[in-house]
Amino acid sequence: MALAKELTEVVKNPNCGVIICTPFIHLASVAEIVKGSAIELGAENCADKASGAYTGEVSAEMVKSTGAQYVILGHSERREYYNETPEILKEKVQLALANGLKVIFCIGESLAEREANKQNEVVKAELQGSVFNLTAEEWKNIVIAYEPIWAIGTGKTATADQAEEIHAYIRSCVAEVYGAEAAAETTILYGGSCKASNAPELFAKPDIDGGLIGGASLKAADFKGIIDAWG
Repeated sequence: MALAKELTEVVKNPNCGVIICTPFIHLASVAEIVKGSAIELGAENCADKASGAYTGEVSAEMVKSTGAQYVILGHSERREYYNETPEILKEKVQLALANGLKVIFCIGESLAEREANKQNEVVKAELQGSVFNLTAEEWKNIVIAYEPIWAIGTGKTATADQAEEIHAYIRSCVAEVYGAEAAAETTILYGGSCKASNAPELFAKPDIDGGLIGGASLKAADFKGIIDAWG
């Protein structure tokens, strides 16, 4: 909550959209803090069930009721540690959209997959498995976040050229399904150890539309440095 308050003070007229995604228990409180500011709010996950006796789960409807506008789905940690399959994520995406949430949908390959040069087929399969079933109208509420799993919290970063190459490929996959215009309008974020020092080079690439920021977002000054790198 202190971080959210500090961010509303330092992020006044950003050249890009700024969304902060907090743990569930802080959503309602942070919604009040960011109300009327340049910052939007998202959750880090939601349940794959609409309602019912699923103790401890937080439904898309509950997330929406806090004032959040976005939800992150398919994060690599959720896929790895909680065995979230493409089918589960497909359900979550549908429920999020049905409840008026926009979805930040994460895709990306592991180090083994990158070393085997399978990154393209991995990201395409993740898109096909969970979001390419959506209508063109539903697709407008999807943001894609490419996160090379091998570059998260490891200090390793994909080079700007590596990131651009796969972002361009992801956009071509979207174009195959939804057409060139929809692909051009789709926001594709980069999410692998992006920080203020490498953000300008990454954001300069034509197919990188922003960042999904992890550790570097936890200090207001560092996060503002990344935001200021846009534009």
